[in-house]
Amino acid sequence: MAARFPILFITASRIGDAVLASGLLKRLHDEIPNAAFTVVAGPVAAPLFRDMPGLERLIALEKQPRGLHWLSLWRQVRGRRWGLVVDLRGSGLSRFLSAKRRAVKHRANAADGVHKVIEAARVLRLEDDPPEPFLFASPQTEARAEAILGPQRPILAVAPGANWVGKTWPAERFAVAVTELTGPQGALPDARVLILGSAEDRWTAEAVRRVIPRERLIDTVGKLDLLTAYACLKRARLFIGNDSGLMHLAAAAGAPTLGLFGPSDDRLYGPWGAHARALRGPRDFEAFKAADPGLNQKIVHMQDLPVEWVVAAARDLVAATEAAAPRRAQT
Repeated sequence: MAARFPILFITASRIGDAVLASGLLKRLHDEIPNAAFTVVAGPVAAPLFRDMPGLERLIALEKQPRGLHWLSLWRQVRGRRWGLVVDLRGSGLSRFLSAKRRAVKHRANAADGVHKVIEAARVLRLEDDPPEPFLFASPQTEARAEAILGPQRPILAVAPGANWVGKTWPAERFAVAVTELTGPQGALPDARVLILGSAEDRWTAEAVRRVIPRERLIDTVGKLDLLTAYACLKRARLFIGNDSGLMHLAAAAGAPTLGLFGPSDDRLYGPWGAHARALRGPRDFEAFKAADPGLNQKIVHMQDLPVEWVVAAARDLVAATEAAAPRRAQT
């Protein structure tokens, strides 16, 4: 039996960034069959990698004052000779570890406006063939998703929340769009509606929840872990959501994904994939920066994105992906 090849993979703290870089893990898994992975991520993002084959250890790195979390991590991983250390945080930790090879993100290479998938791919010199975001889901995770959704299809998934109010399309507009898309003349007539989000999104989701007949509502807000949500999204016919971690999960899952953008840059953070689209109103990102230079005002910036634009884009995406439906969930 071949000796295990130990890989230390340090990825992002935020969900979206961790998903966008996840294709690197898939590529390493596919190309190094005897790899043994230790994955380090922030506490929120770490559970995304729990089902990865070859995973020896999953470390949730909690930020500490004065960068002491890096010292804590060094103490946990210093006692091993690593075959490869991949550091997407650019921490410099690998200089103090024994490793055959190091691949570290350099800040100078991250400032030229390329998409975050390509930026991550550069760390392993894969920018000419950037790996698509991908997460592994175990049979148990897939079974949980199937039990939650049941056999009835199609499913329209929506995530009306975001980590900042400025990126949130008004909830009542989500409600109108869902009603039109699932109505008799809609692109997905009589589809069931899967509402996704954290517990903090419950009030945002309420406007959508109220317009959906109970027999067609699948309300998972505050009830699902991220990886089970990902497995559910693999079964969705369409996803609509703000720029968020859930949007990136949907695109990684292969669901036709319509991401709604305003004061965030879709050139860097747009959903990635053949069936993914970014949609914004008449203002580009620079216009939002001019209006709110620090992007920290607690106002809804996305009032200028009409419902009609979202419904039309959703119809176009459903039509464009018709040949790919229904899709089978893949582990």
